[in-house]
Amino acid sequence: MRFYLLSVLASLAAASPLAVQADRPVYWLLAGDSTTAPNGGWGDGYLATTVASGSSGHNYGHSGATTASFRAGGDWGKVINDIKKYKEKYDVWVTIQFGHNDQKETSGVTLDAYKTNLKKFADEAKSAGATPVLLTPLTRRTFSNGKVIQNLAEQRTATISVAQSNSIKFADLNIASENYVNAIGKDAASKYNLASNDWTHLNERGGVVFARIVSDIILEKYPELDSVVKKDPTLSQTIKSGKPA
Repeated sequence: MRFYLLSVLASLAAASPLAVQADRPVYWLLAGDSTTAPNGGWGDGYLATTVASGSSGHNYGHSGATTASFRAGGDWGKVINDIKKYKEKYDVWVTIQFGHNDQKETSGVTLDAYKTNLKKFADEAKSAGATPVLLTPLTRRTFSNGKVIQNLAEQRTATISVAQSNSIKFADLNIASENYVNAIGKDAASKYNLASNDWTHLNERGGVVFARIVSDIILEKYPELDSVVKKDPTLSQTIKSGKPA
């Protein structure tokens, strides 16, 4: 009987989602606007500091991009080509984070079109052989009366709605980054500004800090990635504690 119980417990442990690990290294493809892109976003920091040895990736974040222009300009085509190129050797994951430019009246992208575009990105990534992850848009760090102004709430809600309605993986970067910025306050948050009056884009340190937030919230939801994530317990704990990093 003891042997039987041990065997059952072992089987249950093996079946548990927490016991699942990535079978292969991951190739990360980052799709997004300037808040993901090099020289102002979290994407390069993500690839440089959160991706474990053996895994790799490419940052296709594009300054000024909307969910429409990212496709029209050819960036999305490059993502799809890379999925096909790397899927034999890697498990390919694609992060998709837009909203900052889509919400502008001049973008030509309505909220419904934004949702349609996000779903199409995810569907095409899946069809090409990748795992898409929709990210709600990184918070802006503009303050009013001591709190961050929530000016991407519609895009956050829309992104989550698309993900939940279509069984697409997602992580709520918007609320995670907003909570952190509120916790550290305006003066500390300004240390991450790309320029003194730029409360949207990130300098190099800001890229590393917010990349860690991205990595932590994805890993929290999808622990099967544990073996392909490079940890920084000190930075993760600092962020979790709401302290400047």
